[in-house]
Amino acid sequence: MSLRYAATVPALIALVSYAATPAAFSADVSWPEFRGPGGQGIVDEPAPLTWSETENIVWKTAIPGRGWSSPVVLGDRVWMTTAVEEAATAEEAKSKVQGGTKDASLAKRLWLYAVCVDRKSGKLLRNIELFEINEPEAIHALNSYASPTPIIEPGRLYCWFGSYGTCALDTDSGDVLWRGREKLQHYVGPGSSPVAWGDLLILTCDGADTQYVTAVRKSDGERVWKTKRPPLVATNPDVRKSYATPLTISVGGEDQVVVPGAEWLVSYNPATGEELWRVNHGAGFSVVPRPVERDGVLYYATGFADDQVFAVRTDGHDDVTATHIVWRAKRQAPHMASPLLVGDAVITVSDQGIAVGLDGATGKQLWKKRIGGGQSASPLLAAGRVYLFGQDGRTTVLDAEEPAGQPIAVNELEGQIMATPAVVAGQMLLRTDSALYCIGAEDRR
Repeated sequence: MSLRYAATVPALIALVSYAATPAAFSADVSWPEFRGPGGQGIVDEPAPLTWSETENIVWKTAIPGRGWSSPVVLGDRVWMTTAVEEAATAEEAKSKVQGGTKDASLAKRLWLYAVCVDRKSGKLLRNIELFEINEPEAIHALNSYASPTPIIEPGRLYCWFGSYGTCALDTDSGDVLWRGREKLQHYVGPGSSPVAWGDLLILTCDGADTQYVTAVRKSDGERVWKTKRPPLVATNPDVRKSYATPLTISVGGEDQVVVPGAEWLVSYNPATGEELWRVNHGAGFSVVPRPVERDGVLYYATGFADDQVFAVRTDGHDDVTATHIVWRAKRQAPHMASPLLVGDAVITVSDQGIAVGLDGATGKQLWKKRIGGGQSASPLLAAGRVYLFGQDGRTTVLDAEEPAGQPIAVNELEGQIMATPAVVAGQMLLRTDSALYCIGAEDRR
C-alpha cells in the first residue's frame, strides 16, 4: 500500500493482514462466479432460514471501500473487489454526469482492490491494490466502481472493472500476473461480470460508444478474439449501452456463450467469437439481468424502455427472431435482478419488489407477491427455498413449493444489499454496503 493511500484511509492499516497464507482448497466448497456454480443461482445444499444482527451470525467483517461485486469462494478463502474513492465535489459530479443521468455519483480518483477474507474466522487477510484511476466517469447512484464479480479458480483470481481494467491475481502470493484494459464508455459505470470458458476469459463491452464481446487468455491477458455486436437502430448513445453478464450453455453437445445487450440477444461460439444466432427483442437497453437456461430454452429480461421477459429456444442459426421466441411476458419485468428457475416456473422480481412466478412453458402468470425493499441483487434457490434480497437490508425467504409465493421468513440486517450472496457449506456469505456476513451454523469442515 502506498503512503499516499495509507494517509487517505488510515483505518485500513489496522484491518489488513498481508501474511501470505495459501488457500485451503476443497472441491465441495466453491462459489466460483456471479450466481455460483453454473451461473444460475441454484444450489442443492440448504442455506439458513432466519437471521438478524444478533442471531445466526458466525462473523461480520467490515470491508474497506465500496463495491457491489459478489463474494466468490474456494476452500477457506472468500474474495471480492472494492473501490476506495476520493470524493469529487457536487459541482465536479454535475459537470461529468453522462446521458442525462440525474442520480449520479463521482469519484475524483479511485483505488481498485481485491479483498480476501478467511471463511472460517472472518479475518481480513488481504487487500491488494490492482489499479489507480484518475478522473473516472460518473456512475449511477445505485452502481459502484467495483460491481462486476470476479472469477476464482485454484491459484487464480480474475478481476474485471470494465474500462478501468482487467487483471489476473496469484491468490497465494498476492502478485498481479497481468493487467489489461478495454476502451469503452459505460456512462453510468461498469456492471457486466466476466465469464470463464476453458483457458479464456470472456468480457462483454457494451458501451455507449462501442459494443463488442471479446475473449482474452487467462494465462497472459492477450486477446484471442473480438466480435462486434449487431447493428443498433438507436442513435442516442445512452440507449446503446448494456451491463448483462453472459451465460455459457451446451446445445447438442456444443458450447455457446449467450450475451444479452441493447436490442439484441446473441449467442457466440466461445472458442472463436463466431456469431451463432440472434434474437431482436425490441428497444430494450441497459440490460443487467443474467439469463438462465433449462432444456434448450433460455429465459432473459430486456432491460429499460421495453420491459419484457423472453423465452427463446437455443437451437437456431442466424436471425431467429421470427422462429424461436417461445413466449414473452411484459408485466413486472426486472431491470436489475436476474430470473430464477424453480421447478417448472420462472421467478422474477422487479426493481420495485414485485415477485412473479411464470409458467416456464407458456409464460402465464402463476402468482404475484409484493416483497418490497427495492430489488437489485439476484435471487437464489437453495434446497427448496427462494431468497430475495432487498436494497433495504431485508432478505425475504419463500418456500419453492408454495404456489402463492408466501414468505416463510423475513430477515433484516444493517445497510444496503446490492451484491448477490454466495451459499457454501450450509452458510450464506452476504455482502452489504459496509460488511461481509457469514450467516449460519459454525462450519466444521
